[in-house]
Amino acid sequence: MDVIALARELGKAVQQDEKYLRLMTLQQTNDEDAELQQMIGAFNLKRIDLNNEINKSEKDQQKVETLNSEIRELYAKIMAKPTMSAYNIAKNELDNMMDFVLQILRGSVNGEDPDTIEQQSACSGSCSSCSGCH
Repeated sequence: MDVIALARELGKAVQQDEKYLRLMTLQQTNDEDAELQQMIGAFNLKRIDLNNEINKSEKDQQKVETLNSEIRELYAKIMAKPTMSAYNIAKNELDNMMDFVLQILRGSVNGEDPDTIEQQSACSGSCSSCSGCH
């Protein structure tokens, strides 16, 4: 049995999975949304401006607060877009599936029966370090 060949087959199966296909469709939709892309570009530029201001030896606290406010506002607008919200949900679903696949592989390497490995939540209980619930 060639494990690498099986991994390649698994990769192909992932790319045919409904979760993967949904994520790719939503990614393309978001990539083609000029308004969304403009907002993301503005958000990234504001983050650069904020980082530059924070790293100055004599930072302008008012400018830092203004940039923080503008970044939060842009982020809220970006996340309010239905396709961006749907993209994040789809990404979390695919990430959860891939985490489970990796749990099965890790458990198998540690001698566990792959057929009995159950999906474990990686929730630390701290929402501040979380990328979102599923």
